[in-house]
Amino acid sequence: MQTDPVVTSEALVAAAVSALDDIKARDVCVMDVRKLSSLFDTVIVASADSARQTKALARHVQEKVRALGGHVLGVEGEESGEWVLVDLGDVVVHVLQPAVRDYYNLDELWGGRRPLPSRAAAGRHPGAEARP
Repeated sequence: MQTDPVVTSEALVAAAVSALDDIKARDVCVMDVRKLSSLFDTVIVASADSARQTKALARHVQEKVRALGGHVLGVEGEESGEWVLVDLGDVVVHVLQPAVRDYYNLDELWGGRRPLPSRAAAGRHPGAEARP
């Protein structure tokens, strides 16, 4: 499934990752899920420190993809800002606050590795330790 004949999945991934990096997303995980789903090729999961940053990251991903000539098929979760999903067709981007990311564990669900908790997150949870 291709969103635009000119914009490849690889270009969408590069634009999304670049957009996330621009606004300092944390723990960005890019996963090839073609063997797990026929609906999309890549899942990108990233963390944001606040609802404001979550929304800004999702908006910036949309802007970069549109500037590239790609299409945004849908956006969910912008109201609360705890978890925003940006559907780019072949690529799905999830931007979550750390507690929501830990709870739903999308990284492991889609076959990726769970990121190590940041020092700030580890400091908020007594006894928290790094996970492999």
